[in-house]
Amino acid sequence: MEKQIAYCGLDCATCDAYLATLHNDQKRREETARKWSALNHVTILPEQINCTGCRADGVKTLFCERLCAVRRCAVQKGVPTCGLCEERPACAALAQITAHNPEALKNLRG
Repeated sequence: MEKQIAYCGLDCATCDAYLATLHNDQKRREETARKWSALNHVTILPEQINCTGCRADGVKTLFCERLCAVRRCAVQKGVPTCGLCEERPACAALAQITAHNPEALKNLRG
């Protein structure tokens, strides 16, 4: 499977919401909604589990579309990924992601 690197360096092609959308998999949407609801202590409904990828045209999860500070910043700056942003080394929002996912940082350094 080809990688789909998000602005933050995560691979959208491995995201449960992306995979549920790609395969129109209602069971995966339901499982992902339960898992993400528990992890985030909010109610996430299966119908909210639809995403074509952070940088791709099309539907996004509520978080990716409206709440992700990294995505908002990258779109505003017009950079294809945070790897090309001069402020990346000091970015606190990006550090919240890369601190728990070294592969994301590796993808940005690509």
